[in-house]
Amino acid sequence: MDLSTIEVTTLAGEPTTFGALTGGKVALVVNVASRCGFAPQYEQLEELQRRFGDAGFTVLGVPSNQFLQELGRADAIAAYCSTTWGVTFPMTEKVRVNGRRAHPLYQELTRVPDAHGRAGWVRWNFEKFLVHPDGRIRRFRSGTRPDAPEIVEAIEAWTARRPRPGSGPST
Repeated sequence: MDLSTIEVTTLAGEPTTFGALTGGKVALVVNVASRCGFAPQYEQLEELQRRFGDAGFTVLGVPSNQFLQELGRADAIAAYCSTTWGVTFPMTEKVRVNGRRAHPLYQELTRVPDAHGRAGWVRWNFEKFLVHPDGRIRRFRSGTRPDAPEIVEAIEAWTARRPRPGSGPST
C-alpha cells in the first residue's frame, strides 16, 4: 500500500495525509508517550530532526495511549513536547497502534518485520519505523535509541546526506 495517501490528523486537529505531513521525505515514525520511561528519546529524535531535516528527512511523532502512558489532551501533549524537549518535528493526533481499531498507518507499518524477522503489534512506546518515500521500511524496537548507528546510517543512506560515488577519500 502507498502510505503517502493514508489520512492522518495533526496534533493541532488538521486533517492531512501521511505524504503531505512528511513532505515526501524519509520519515522516522515513532509512537510516543509523555509519561514513558523512554520519553528521553525525544531529545535524540529532535537532534535527528535538526541534523537531517534539511537533507530530506523528518521525524513524525505519533502519540498513543495504548500503553496508558500518554497525556489526555492534545494541547497538553504539545506543551509537554515543546517545553520539556524542544520538539519541532510534526506530530499526529493520539491514535491506537495495535488491535482492530489501530490507525491505518499502523495497520500497514506493523506488517514490517524487525531485525529479528518479527512483524506484528507494536510492543511498547517509542518503537520506530524508518519509511522511505519509495515504500522501503525498516523497523526498530523501543530499546533502540534514535541515535543508534543502525538508524543514523540508514538515514544517511536514504537521504541527501548519503555518500556520493567518488566523493570519499581516494585509495
